[in-house]
Formats: sequence, C-alpha cells, structure tokens
Amino acid sequence: MRRFGWVIGLKEDRIEEYKKLHAAAWPEVLEMISECHFTNYSIYLRKLPDGKYYLFSYLEYTGDDFEADCSKMAADETTQKWWDVCKPCMEPLPDRAEGEWWADMEEVFHCD
Repeated sequence: MRRFGWVIGLKEDRIEEYKKLHAAAWPEVLEMISECHFTNYSIYLRKLPDGKYYLFSYLEYTGDDFEADCSKMAADETTQKWWDVCKPCMEPLPDRAEGEWWADMEEVFHCD
C-alpha cells in the first residue's frame, strides 16, 4: 500500500459549491475510484494565514500499477465530466510540477 497527499487552492467564492458537489459525489465516480484501488480517500479544507483556502487530499493506493490506474481513471468519460464540474472551483498552486493539477506532497512521517 502507498499513501499519497496532494494540495490545491480552492476559490473562496466556490467553497459551498465544492462542498455540495462532494456531499453528493456521483456514484460512477466513486466506483471508478474504487476500481482504481484508491482507498481511504479524504479531502480536507483549511484557510491558511495567507488568507487563501486550500484543499488537502489523502488516499491510500492498494493496486500494483499506479500510473495505469491513474490513466484508467483519466480516460473514464464520467470522471472527466466530474473533473470539468470541479476544476473551476480550484486554483492550482503556481509552483506545482509540470503536468500536475493537485500538487504532490512529500510524506515526512507516518505512524501506524
């Protein structure tokens, strides 16, 4: 099992919309998340001292080929539509790696 953490900005005027979307996440999207071996998937919201809002995403990956499973998810038509609805709410970090939407985070501690 591998753990992942990501961060992205959330537009202040879209907070309630984003919360409502995720309170009623589309079943097909949830199924795809499961099919791609993503478990314990959580998203947290926090306003930081810079005055901006940020989302922190955490998941555990239980599959054998993370890149293939991410490609499978990205190719899914329903997931693409879900992302099209969610992306306008977000503000990617300016220093994220090329090709990233959510910026990858380094795990520096874990305790079972």
